[in-house]
Amino acid sequence: MALEEDAEPRRPAWLQPLPLDLLGVAELQAYITALQGEIARVQAEIARKETHRSAADAFFRRP
Repeated sequence: MALEEDAEPRRPAWLQPLPLDLLGVAELQAYITALQGEIARVQAEIARKETHRSAADAFFRRP
């Protein structure tokens, strides 16, 4: 059993999966919707940071 646990990559504490077998269909669909919203929020933050990084790179670029 210990070998099986070691084979899976460790997840951060904030990313622990929910026990899906305890949820109904409507709850699972709501969970998917919430996860999609969180993915969109993270993607927007990545885009914002990439834009900021590009602006900084352009500003500090040598002539």
